[in-house]
Amino acid sequence: MERVALITGGTRGIGAAIARDLAGVGYRVAVTYHGNDQAAATFEADTGIRVFKWDVGDFQACQDGVAGVVKALGPVDVLVNNAGITRDVTLHRMDPAQWDDVIRTNLTSAFNMTRQVIGGMRERGFGRIVQVASVNGQKGQVGQANYAASKSGLLGFTRSVALENAGKGITVNAVAPGYTATDMVAAVSDEILKKIIAQIPVGRLGEVEEIAHAVRYLVSDEAAFVTGATLTINGGQYMV
Repeated sequence: MERVALITGGTRGIGAAIARDLAGVGYRVAVTYHGNDQAAATFEADTGIRVFKWDVGDFQACQDGVAGVVKALGPVDVLVNNAGITRDVTLHRMDPAQWDDVIRTNLTSAFNMTRQVIGGMRERGFGRIVQVASVNGQKGQVGQANYAASKSGLLGFTRSVALENAGKGITVNAVAPGYTATDMVAAVSDEILKKIIAQIPVGRLGEVEEIAHAVRYLVSDEAAFVTGATLTINGGQYMV
């Protein structure tokens, strides 16, 4: 039986790569997005993957949205909490909205989404949940107190939910990508990008497909003994 995988923030960047990768090996895939209708339409046309629009920071929207996915594709077996934004500014200049927006989208969304699927996974005795965290959630970064806090929070969330559900056939893990060739990274200046790459021992940015391959392993049957883990994928920039 084909398993159903749901990826949040899945129409661009790392999320899109994960969606394409899982669809390519036979998963029935759905992705969510919130803001960019044009990118979502292009992604759906190019891939044939079902696209659903809702705000993952809104609990009721997640409840209604997941119900729509289940109606269209079946119960969710695999959840990848990938949705994320940045609002970079040093803390002494950060306003409450810049803090709240990032925490809501990056961290609260993981609760909102996982809460919708965990009961069904427990009943069926199978589930795979993966959080997409960040190297900056492990080491911190100037101007990213909000982002680093949200991504670090995902790691604690991962370990706790893994412990709660380990006896139910459910694994809960995280990946912590380093700087990866996405639109978010492409938005920085050439000067800053050169400085970033200089800090990466392998001498380059990561590729989105490299992150996707790691997620594919973590949601596979072969990874049934891996839970509560964080897989760092950062070219040696930060070694845990």
